[in-house]
Amino acid sequence: MPGSHSAPQDVFDEMFRHSPMMAILRGLDQPTTLDLCHRLWDLGVVAVEIPVQREADLATLAAAVTAGGHRRRPVGAGTVTSVELVAQVAAAGAAFTVAPGLDEEVLTACTDLGLAHLPGVGTGTEVQRATRLGLRWAKAFPAAQLGSAWITAMLAPFPDARLVATGGITTGNAGEFLSAGAAAVSLGGSLADADDAAIHTLIADP
Repeated sequence: MPGSHSAPQDVFDEMFRHSPMMAILRGLDQPTTLDLCHRLWDLGVVAVEIPVQREADLATLAAAVTAGGHRRRPVGAGTVTSVELVAQVAAAGAAFTVAPGLDEEVLTACTDLGLAHLPGVGTGTEVQRATRLGLRWAKAFPAAQLGSAWITAMLAPFPDARLVATGGITTGNAGEFLSAGAAAVSLGGSLADADDAAIHTLIADP
């Protein structure tokens, strides 16, 4: 029965307590991914997501998990859209999973393995459904298309929701989404070109 057992999400509480930012390192080779992980960890970024869409991404995820373990930093798997992929990323050591949408089978598979899951939501119906399933944290996706006002609008009827703005977020517009009420933001490709000062300012956002 949906919501009959709580999905673990404490890892998100802990990650975003330190800074309201998650780095998404998509489609990069393993050395580049590891170099970026270490740079971001040095700057104070805690949360790192490695999307898994190719066979090579699983090896990159596992390598990042190992590197993160040495530095006590959690590394999660992104674009987890099937039960089979849940099992694979769990075997690679992922600390959490992220998905573009809300799939109850994927959620159940993650919960059964003790993995925190961050599903994507883009409507009031989906936010309500996530809440009923016991999910405090969800990914507002695609955030740039939804707009920062969407975050504010959703928090009016769902004040306990913790929304992570994802999709089209950069160091230039992240502050707008945080000011609108997003609990955190996820940045992807723009991170490689962002200077250290801009990243440091963002992760220090109260």
